[in-house]
Amino acid sequence: MKMTMHIDEKLLARVIAAHGFASKTEAVEMALKEMDRKDRLKEYFKNGLGLTTEELKNAVDPNYDLMALRVAEIPYKNARRRAR
Repeated sequence: MKMTMHIDEKLLARVIAAHGFASKTEAVEMALKEMDRKDRLKEYFKNGLGLTTEELKNAVDPNYDLMALRVAEIPYKNARRRAR
């Protein structure tokens, strides 16, 4: 969908440079998705997911290996490597 928006050009340029987006559209779309994600996450925390403490404890496999998943994860295509 095409639309006209008034966006601070300097702010948009900083966001594009900082995150390596290929276009203004991609930067705006990602910003909208991130805002939506944060709002949905707040709702989940507010409502407690509707699970009991026992259900939450049993929801995670004891053999779950977060580090193994992170190593196997494909990096985001626009992510820039940070200097260490």
